[in-house]
This record gives sequence, structure tokens and C-alpha cells, in this order.
Amino acid sequence: MGSKLRWGHWDVRNVARLDRAIVRAVSRWPEGRHDAVWKNLSEAATKGKLWFAVAGVCAAIPGKPRQAAIHGLLALGVASAVTNLGFKTLLPRTRPLPEHLPVFRFVNPQPTSSSMPSGHSASAVAFTLGVALVDPRLGAVLAPVAAGVAYSRVHTGAHWPSDVVLGSAIGAGAALLTRKWWPARPPVPDTDRSPADAPAVGDGEGLSIAVNALGGSYSPDTETQLREIFPKAYINLISDGDDVAAEIQATAGRPGTKAVGVWGGDGTVGAAAAAAVEHSLPLLVLPGGTLNHFARDVDARSLEGALKAAKTGAAAWTDLGHVSAGRGIDGKDEVAELIMLNTASVGVYPNLVRRRERLQPAMGKPLAGLVAGLRTFGAATPTTLLINGVHHKLWILYIGRGRYYPRDLAPLTRPVLDDGVLDIRMVTADEPFARLRLLWAVLTGTVSTSKVTHLSDAGEISIEAIGEPLVIAVDGEPLPGVRTAEFTVRRRALRVYSPLA
Repeated sequence: MGSKLRWGHWDVRNVARLDRAIVRAVSRWPEGRHDAVWKNLSEAATKGKLWFAVAGVCAAIPGKPRQAAIHGLLALGVASAVTNLGFKTLLPRTRPLPEHLPVFRFVNPQPTSSSMPSGHSASAVAFTLGVALVDPRLGAVLAPVAAGVAYSRVHTGAHWPSDVVLGSAIGAGAALLTRKWWPARPPVPDTDRSPADAPAVGDGEGLSIAVNALGGSYSPDTETQLREIFPKAYINLISDGDDVAAEIQATAGRPGTKAVGVWGGDGTVGAAAAAAVEHSLPLLVLPGGTLNHFARDVDARSLEGALKAAKTGAAAWTDLGHVSAGRGIDGKDEVAELIMLNTASVGVYPNLVRRRERLQPAMGKPLAGLVAGLRTFGAATPTTLLINGVHHKLWILYIGRGRYYPRDLAPLTRPVLDDGVLDIRMVTADEPFARLRLLWAVLTGTVSTSKVTHLSDAGEISIEAIGEPLVIAVDGEPLPGVRTAEFTVRRRALRVYSPLA
């Protein structure tokens, strides 16, 4: 090849000739309003301002637009880093000179970095193709804008055409490289309920309701409102100093009771579920606590929904989780038996959820999950324990009563209540460079497919502390001093009123 560098069948001189020929053709265009259009478009895309603005608009729209914006920004970030930190250093090149274009068209001041490749083109193509891989229709809308940005760099004399071609190729490569990052979530299965027999108690006859007045959403009007809705119901107001579990048991055991109702959060509902099973009664959940996850799953998030089910006797079967925890408290061994309506966890999962829920109103679910994950795992310390007899170091052990969706670190919904399984999710620290793997997975939205994440279903699971006792959160309530714990599923153990049944 002598002293010539070759790019495929083209050498540098041929590329330079073609560049100059195209620039001369552009320079012969008459002056007009289009010159201001190209200059303004080029300026808008400087430092990615245009694409960040587009991403901000898309992020405000839940679903595909928001996911597309995230993917587009990831691709843009990769393309910008590769272009500015890599290629511009390796391929120094002088930009077009003022004599190549009319003075009214020439960008002023001209950038001082290497002409090759075009960073504007790389960012434009990366963002647009990244968006299109998630939302093709949105990508099609942005494609002419991206093409316009790329051309504007030649029109204003900022780049040679070959700079734009190479920059565009880098942008496309970045988008394809990140195509599996923050993948679109698979659809959630349809809600499915198994109908169960239950009496209609719309006016409250035969209904005994336990009201936890210590709950976060209780007010003096609560009792009045319940008596108006269920005028014939027996209402037991549980106040300060009362044993909540004992009062709920007394409410369920009252003579003539056909169904037991409960006003309170998930902890109170769990105690009511245990009483309902013991007395073979259906359960009416009235959302009255700070956390009402079970009420949400049976579509009793409002009194209207609960009343609709009570009037018609619409009820469904639900499984119950059972936790048998061996504890060492004050030097004494004891076994705690608990009902698990929703979830249990060991490790940093409660901190992750709290951070995500605090950030979610302002950021939306995906971005809030990303920020919460990075903050949580950046300072997390793994827990060491035995799971089914196998030694593990882990950040999170999550156990859901029933399959939750999506299949990642932030499960939100449970479409089936009687599938007979425990949803087990472990984020381990057993693998080499586990923290870096985990942070990368959180950053790229690939937690569900990362080697540090282990997803499975089972009918039972056992855990054992190594060293210090564990703190297990069951339905949001901490259970300290746990040395061993066994989790099982009781199939179709409870009938619960639900307007979806």
C-alpha cells in the first residue's frame, strides 16, 4: 500500500476528493431562509440539547414512549463517549476552511476539536435508532430530524461528509449495542380469579367488622361511614391498649357471624385472614391502612369496590403463605407462626422499595427504580445465610406469595391469587465482581437476566442464619432475631370478597 491508508477500496485521497466535491455542490446553493433553518437545527443539537428535550417529553408519557426515551439516552451516551473520547483522539482531522463555503453559511465560531467523526451525527442517529428499537412509530417521526441534524453539519461547514457518515455509523452501532438494555417488559397475564361461595352481606347482616383505630388512615368519621354503609353490621373498634390479634379473633368468633370484615393495613388484614381461616369464614377487606397491597390485589382499594362484592356475595379463593420462624429472643428459643398475605424479604429489599416509592411520583417507575437501585446497592452489605441448605451471600432474598410481575427487582402486581407457588428472587454476591455486575444490571435494566439474579418458583423454602440472627420483613412488618424460617403455601385456604370474582 506504500504510504497510503486504505478504507476498503477507497484510499484517503479518494475520500477527500469526494468530500470536497459534495461541499462545493452545497456551496453553490443560493442563500435563503433554509440557511437559518439548518444553522438553528445544528445549534439545537449541540451537546444533545435537542435530544434531551425530546426525551423529557417522552418520559412524561408512561409505557413505550418512556422506555424509548431511556433507551435513546443510553445509546446517545455510549455514542458520545466513543466519539469524543475515542475516535476524535485517534483520527485528528482539519475541519472545512472558510473558503470552502459562503461566509453567510459558515458556522462561527467553528469547533476546535477534530473534524472526524461528527459527534452531532453520532448522537442524532444513536438517540433516534435507540428510540425506534423500542417504539418504531416514534422513531419514524424523529428520523427526518436526525437526518436534518446530520446534513446541517455539512451545510454549515462544521464537518466533511465522510465525518457525518462515520459519526452516523458510530451512532447506529451504539444503539444496536444497547438494544438489550432496559428491554420492554413482557405483558402481565390477565387477572384470573377462582370463584368461591360466600354469603351476600350488603346491608351488614351477619357481618362482623374489626376496625383498627390505630391505623394511619383512621379518623373519627371512619366508624360513622362504615355504619352508614353496613347498618346491620357489628363493628368492633380496636383502640390503644387492645391486643389487635385477640380482638380480631373475638370479632370473628362472635355468634351469628357469617363473614368477617377488617379495616386496616396489611398487618391487620393478615391477622384477620388467620381468624377467618380458623372460623371458616369469608373475609371482607376494607382498605384502611398505610399499605393496602392485598386490598389492591382483590380490587378492594375503595369502599365502593368492597361494597359491590359484599352486596353480590362475589368472592374468590386465595392461597395463604405460612411462615414458621425459629427465634432467639433474650436468650430464649421460640417459634413464631405467621400468615403471609403478600411478601417476605431478607436484606436490602425494604430500603429499595422505600426509596423507589418516594421517588416514583416525580420520576415515574422505571427511572425511580434505577435511581433507588443505584443508591441502595452502592452502599449495600451482603447477608450470609443458608437457603435450602446451600450457602449464599446475597443482597436480597424476596419471597412472594404467588407470582408477581414484572419479573425484576420491583414487582408490582399479582394477577393470580391461587397459583400455589412462592415467587423466589435472589440477588446474590457469590459471583466474581458481584457488586459491579449488579450495578451494571441496574443501570442497564437487565437485572432479570443478570448472573447475580436468580428467579424461581417453589412450594416451600427454608432459610438459616449464619452468625448473627436475621431480620425478616413479613408483609412489611419486621421480625427480628430469626435463626431459621420455613415458608410454605396453603392452597386455597381463604375466601375473600372481590368484585373481580
